Amino acid sequence: MAINDISLTAGMRSNLVSLQETVNLLNRTQERLSTGKKVNSALDDPTAFFASQALLQRASDLSALKDGMGQAIQTVKAADAGIKGITSLIQQARGLTQAARTANTDGREALAAQFDEILNQIDALAADSGYQGTNLLAGATLTVNFNEDGSSSLDVLGFDATTGGDLAIDGATNDWVADTDIDAALADLDAALGTLRAQSSTLSSNLSVITTRQDFTTNLINALTEGSDKLVLADMNEEGANMLMLQTRQSLGITALSLSSQAAQSVIALFR
Repeated sequence: MAINDISLTAGMRSNLVSLQETVNLLNRTQERLSTGKKVNSALDDPTAFFASQALLQRASDLSALKDGMGQAIQTVKAADAGIKGITSLIQQARGLTQAARTANTDGREALAAQFDEILNQIDALAADSGYQGTNLLAGATLTVNFNEDGSSSLDVLGFDATTGGDLAIDGATNDWVADTDIDAALADLDAALGTLRAQSSTLSSNLSVITTRQDFTTNLINALTEGSDKLVLADMNEEGANMLMLQTRQSLGITALSLSSQAAQSVIALFR
């Protein structure tokens, strides 16, 4: 039956329309209270909805970049740990050169063999200093992106931390029979230590930059998320008060509709 087939008095129709509007407002308020948002779709407020989505999308992109920065920090830390280990081994090798100066021929030969073994361990340690496939002590380059389009980035340059690479430490010559052979080995070790200190300083500087950008990105993500929330989040206190008022209005509307229907019921009483 079409609605036009039912005749309502003006008072009843007015009260019915008012009650329907109250129910719609109640449904909207209930949705806001359940989701915590005053803008749940583009239909509620297109400008605020799409602005909020844009802010959240950028925050999501930056969050992925932040994860990349975190992994880059771990890669640099792995390289730094390798440098510290290699430095310790070189210090041990220097101790062998000192001991060789006062040793006899057989002693020098034995110490020279230990020296060569330490060099092998240095190469092995450098090879094991990678993180997720990137080894800065094997000459790899790590690129860290700081923004979405890659226009802001940092290249962390690695170096060859092996004895045959940038450390340039030769094996024991002639089993260190001559003092000049020991002096040459000591000179190589001192130069290698200088190289490690310089590279460690560079890595430390790069680590500081990455850490600073990571902290900045964290703060920026928080600002973007907060800005998005300000556009769409509902005031729960206000919505709670609205709910109480709408429930009261609904109750009054039902009462008013009942009263307005009494006029029609009085007509029926005439036929009894």
